Amino acid sequence: MSGSNFASLLSSMEADAGSFSMVLPDDWLQGRTAFGGLSAALCWEAAQRAGDALPPLRSAQFAFVGPAGGRLRIEPTLLRRGKSAAFYSVDLHGDDVLAVRGLLCFGANRPSQLDQADLPAPPVPSWDDCSTYFETSDQRRFLQHFDSRLAAGARPFTPGARPEMVVWLKHRDSATPSTMAPLIALADALPPAAIVNFQPGGGPISTMTWSIDVLSDAPRSASGWWLVRSTAQTAVNGYSAQDMVVWDDQGAPVLAMRQTVAIFA
Repeated sequence: MSGSNFASLLSSMEADAGSFSMVLPDDWLQGRTAFGGLSAALCWEAAQRAGDALPPLRSAQFAFVGPAGGRLRIEPTLLRRGKSAAFYSVDLHGDDVLAVRGLLCFGANRPSQLDQADLPAPPVPSWDDCSTYFETSDQRRFLQHFDSRLAAGARPFTPGARPEMVVWLKHRDSATPSTMAPLIALADALPPAAIVNFQPGGGPISTMTWSIDVLSDAPRSASGWWLVRSTAQTAVNGYSAQDMVVWDDQGAPVLAMRQTVAIFA
C-alpha cells in the first residue's frame, strides 16, 4: 500500500467557521472524485466533530447528487437534539458545488424487552481460504487501501450468474481507527452488484442513494475483516435496487443497507 492512511486522511480535515474542509489525496480517489463510501464517511466524521458527545449512529441516508472532487467543504447542521436522539443534516460540496446530502440519526440505548435479530451470516469460508477479489487491473485508486477475498457469489462481468457478491473486506492499514468512519467507507468499496451481469467491457454505473441501518452500538472486528454481501434485486429501466449487509468477523450483523444505482450501460 502507498499513499496516505485513513487516520491521516481524517486528520487533514480542517475546521472553518462551523464547517470542515480538505483536499483528498489522489490515492483515495475514484477517477477525479471521492467514492460514495468515503464521502458518506466524511459526512459522519463532520457530524461527530460538530456534536457534543453524540450517542451511537443508528441510521443514515445519503443522496449522491454529483461528483465530490477538488476542495471539499463539509457542513453539518444540527436539526434537533432530545434526551436520547440527535438528528444532523450534512452537505458535502466539491469545489463549492453540492455533491452529497446526508441525514444522520444518532440515538442512545434505551431499556427494552425486545432482543431479536434475524440476519444470519451466510456459511462461507474464512478469508484465508478465499481468493483475492479486487483485480490488480482495476483502475479505481482507492482500492489500494482495501484487502479483499471473494467468499461467495460472482465476479463482475459474469452474464447469467446471480447478481450477488459476498466478499471479505479489510482496511490494509492496521492503524485504521476503530470508529464508524472507516467502516462506512469499507461498506461501499464493492462495485454495485448489477455489474455481475454486465457484458465484458461493461459501462458506467453509479450509486445514487444509500440508506444504512446500524445494528450495533460499536461495531468491532478483532481481525479487521468484515463480510459484505451485495445483491441486485432488480435492474430495470436503467436503475438497480440492491440489498447489502455487513457482518463482523464473528458473524454478527452490524449494518443493513439499501442502494439505488444508475446503470448507463
